[in-house]
Amino acid sequence: MDWQSRITLNPNILVGKPVIKGTRLAVEFIIDLLAQGWSTDEILRNYSGITVVDIQACLYYASASLKVEKVYAIAA
Repeated sequence: MDWQSRITLNPNILVGKPVIKGTRLAVEFIIDLLAQGWSTDEILRNYSGITVVDIQACLYYASASLKVEKVYAIAA
């Protein structure tokens, strides 16, 4: 999936948070809805400006972000 064509980062929109292109819906918001148990159909019904592919792009973006995240142990 080419999430880069669906997700954009612009410092003038939601302080630069990643959003679905052409909307003010943050990737974080869509992921939170899914985590709360919302179905894809519920999201699409409530936010008619997005598509199933947009929701998938949010998941791919989150996955890609976690893959590059580094965790370092700090001595106590």
